Amino acid sequence: MNAVTIVIAAACVLMIAYRLYGTFMAVKVLRIEETRPTPAHALEDGKDYVPTNKWVAFGHHFAAIAAAGPLVGPVLAAQFGFLPGLLWILIGAVLGGAVHDMVVLFASMRQEGKSLSEVAKEQLGPVAGFCTGLAMLFIITITMAGLSMVVLNALAQNPWGTFAVAMTIPIAILIGLYHRKTGDLKKASVVGILLLAGAVIAGPYIKDTAIGDLLTLDIKTLAIILPIYAFFAAALPVWLLLAPRDYLSSFMKIGVFVALIAGVFVVNPAIQFPAFTQFVNGGGPIIGGPVWPFVSITIACGAISGFHAFIGSGTTPKMLNRWKDIKMVGFGAMLVESMVAVMALVAATVLMPGDYFAINSTPEKFQTLGMTVHHLPALSQEIGLNLEGRPGGAVSLAVGMTDIFRSVPWFNHLASYFFQFVIMFEAVFILTAIDAGTRVSRYIIQDFFGSLYKPLRKSDWMPGVIISSVLACFMWGYLLYSGDISSIWVLFGVSNQLMAAIGLIVGTTVILKMASHRMYALTCLVPLIYLYATVMYAGIWMITKVYLGSGPGHSVLNAVLSIIMLALGVVIIVTAIGKWRQLWKRPRLRLERPVRSKTA
Repeated sequence: MNAVTIVIAAACVLMIAYRLYGTFMAVKVLRIEETRPTPAHALEDGKDYVPTNKWVAFGHHFAAIAAAGPLVGPVLAAQFGFLPGLLWILIGAVLGGAVHDMVVLFASMRQEGKSLSEVAKEQLGPVAGFCTGLAMLFIITITMAGLSMVVLNALAQNPWGTFAVAMTIPIAILIGLYHRKTGDLKKASVVGILLLAGAVIAGPYIKDTAIGDLLTLDIKTLAIILPIYAFFAAALPVWLLLAPRDYLSSFMKIGVFVALIAGVFVVNPAIQFPAFTQFVNGGGPIIGGPVWPFVSITIACGAISGFHAFIGSGTTPKMLNRWKDIKMVGFGAMLVESMVAVMALVAATVLMPGDYFAINSTPEKFQTLGMTVHHLPALSQEIGLNLEGRPGGAVSLAVGMTDIFRSVPWFNHLASYFFQFVIMFEAVFILTAIDAGTRVSRYIIQDFFGSLYKPLRKSDWMPGVIISSVLACFMWGYLLYSGDISSIWVLFGVSNQLMAAIGLIVGTTVILKMASHRMYALTCLVPLIYLYATVMYAGIWMITKVYLGSGPGHSVLNAVLSIIMLALGVVIIVTAIGKWRQLWKRPRLRLERPVRSKTA
């Protein structure tokens, strides 16, 4: 099997799905019409509710949802071989992820851009709304820790990469201010992209200086810095840091993967992994469980992801300029992310298996596998960084992409630049999601605790903004500081996919209420049944065999968090089934249309 075949087949599947299934969802199922102002216009406040150019909104949404999942998940799931991950990415994204994202975004916009917990309260009742809000608090905390964990191993003791990533913050602020003042998006984009490239090029020149010494950080120090940064990202106005950084990073993300696709066509590397490895039945050094359910848990954002519900009912519904933008932003961004996941899987599986497992396993564990490294020592020397024993997926993805790029004629002497650029690319990918995710966490805390103290609900009450942002950062920062990738990633995967199931539950209810045909609810119900069974099985497996077991990964805290989340999921699904029965028994469903605004 060669990589070009996989890339062409995946691109064709996703483009056809967008053209046919995306249009069906927009026109037939959701009946999207421009009948009233979007929440961004109706509630415009210049801070959170801001009408935004559809390309900027797409860039923000794509950058926010496309975090570690489509990069790291497929890399870690390569442990099972290339075929299980490839099938799940394509099938899960088309039938599950894109539908989930589009329906959640639509449902939130119909309720003034409110969070999914508020939408659940309206659609399913106060019990389900309360449980959804509580589940979202647990899940967003675990999600932020899981995403941040990936950054740590990539930037630890790596001043070049840390400098490049750090420079994206002032660059984004500068571009945000310039665009706010002039409205010149094209010039702001060109300048921002050039500055980002300059940050990578400048890296070698600061590596051995006092600045380089200052930026040579260990994992624990980075685990403190990241939540502090996230506090400012959550508290500052959305146009100052969040939107411009996401917009610029989306150019870099898409550009890198377009370049990777071009590199694959030029080099046409062979896939070195078999379709299935010996670890499909469990016992792997990276993911201990069997291929099902863990391929669907490990590859989260690349196929279907509950984290998207936080963005789709958090920042994005407050930004869309027109209702018809829902298809491009909701459905389209998910399919682009799926293509990113396919390319990440390709980059991982063109590595020799020995090199792949040497990076993603501890040295002690790798010795037990009986494998031999091939190109890794030479590449480590060329890059100037020890690449073995850096689990988490980020480094192996960077190595795989670098290996493809350096195989292109005239590029074979630029391995160190390619590697550090990909590290920055990955870190920015993840940090943009941390930006948006922490901000959404702040919204959830304000909504959830605002029922106890009403001023906390006000988005313009600065003490409430600061208190909720500090609380959000502290919760996931604690997990980040005290955990490791093996303990955090699967916990993140289970909680993330449970959140996706909750999003599909709400989506099923919304469609049953307003669609012209009740059978359209199957667009959400079919992926929901699979995902819910997957989550429950994986959660119980991890609790009984890992968290409460006697081996590595034992964690009472993780077990308690898992039990609470699964219990909340049961309450929500039981409540929803009761609601669905009532809706199904209606002799004739009344089609709910938005009320036409006098100013529309």
